[in-house]
Amino acid sequence: MTETASQQAIRFDDEGLVPCVVQDTRTGEVLTLAYMNAEALKLTIETREVHFWSRSRQELWRKGETSGNTLALLELRVDCDEDALVALVVPVGPACHTGERSCFYRDAETGETPEPALHETLAGLERTLRSRQEERPEGSYTVELLEDPARIAEKVLEEADEVARAAKDESDERVAEEAGDVLYHLSVLLRSRDVPLARVLEVLRDRSR
Repeated sequence: MTETASQQAIRFDDEGLVPCVVQDTRTGEVLTLAYMNAEALKLTIETREVHFWSRSRQELWRKGETSGNTLALLELRVDCDEDALVALVVPVGPACHTGERSCFYRDAETGETPEPALHETLAGLERTLRSRQEERPEGSYTVELLEDPARIAEKVLEEADEVARAAKDESDERVAEEAGDVLYHLSVLLRSRDVPLARVLEVLRDRSR
């Protein structure tokens, strides 16, 4: 494949490598950081599956070639200095070899698993709802709703009315709380219809163009 002008402009370091941050395009979550050489970059663009250069093994590798946890490329972005990349991907399975969804699952100061970042909240909620749907734990309010689709619709209407009333004459905090209730119940409704949050975001993106 002939290199594009943008590929030719990428500035590899003295070892012929460029760092690549991998980000879930649906949720914004950063999944991993690895390095590409020119061949890995070329294969990534050609196959639309992320390839890296292993600095420890000194070899080319396709992410997920042994685990099956591949990274499907949607878009590859280069920074202003042309010496770093961001791969926007749809991951299949965990990105980390430990089995964690992301390689960045520990707080650097405490070593513990941190609270989700704000931009990760809705994606985390979506995964929790999917877990409730599959495991059906006893006493779960989410499960109660999922088993009664008509009730979910009623709750969305009820919560939307409450946030609208709060907006008229209640505090900003109350508006935020009621809006949170709307988002939760709307997320349950989407889960009950097997409509992923990413599909809703696609609609919003297309409307904002």
